Amino acid sequence: INPATYDIEFRDVSFGYDSRIVLHDLNFKIPQNSTTAIVGPSGSGKSTLCNLIARFYDVNSGTITVGGTDIRRFTCDSLLKNISMVFQNVYLFRDTIKNNIKFGSPDATDEQIIAAAKAARGSFNAVGDVVNPLCSANILPDGYDTVIGEGGSSLSGGEKQRISIARAMLKDAPIVILDEATASIDPENEHLIQEAISALTHGKTIITIAHRLATIENADQILVLEDGTISQSGTHF
Repeated sequence: INPATYDIEFRDVSFGYDSRIVLHDLNFKIPQNSTTAIVGPSGSGKSTLCNLIARFYDVNSGTITVGGTDIRRFTCDSLLKNISMVFQNVYLFRDTIKNNIKFGSPDATDEQIIAAAKAARGSFNAVGDVVNPLCSANILPDGYDTVIGEGGSSLSGGEKQRISIARAMLKDAPIVILDEATASIDPENEHLIQEAISALTHGKTIITIAHRLATIENADQILVLEDGTISQSGTHF
């Protein structure tokens, strides 16, 4: 299935883990090319809501649609090719920076990988004739071919997040889910990550989970989730 539009709609959606109901009768619409912020206390169901859009779980009742089509009609591949996700906790493989960036786009060229890394606001340091793509504090002697530790253990939080954003940029999916993408970033790096996210999300359908006002005040719609239900909706202004 190739949807004609990328609006997302929840219709009477309820979901729970075993006998514990987490979300209750949710009804809302996320228009195409708009930004919707999901806010609320820890445990209110924000991440669960996003996981349902990606169909990591199926709803207990109700319907979630993309472009008017029930997501249960999509194959996993045909649904997920339309979605990029940037999480608070970035998972990276013990592999090169290049392969970690191209994970979602295995046929990408080196030029496309470098362009995505630059768009993710990496700092660039020359090492001989090699350009260090992403690190501001570390010097990577092998550039994009540098092998990083399991989970990105050899990189800072900001560097790992930029790789994750570069990965999402390279995939260039029409729907982007940001699950507290800047929560673990220090203030010095946060403005760079915000610039990278702005470049990533331009012209796309955005769902963002965030606690900081600066990351949601310009959202087209803000949904307040409390105890698995939407208690308020509107804009910051």
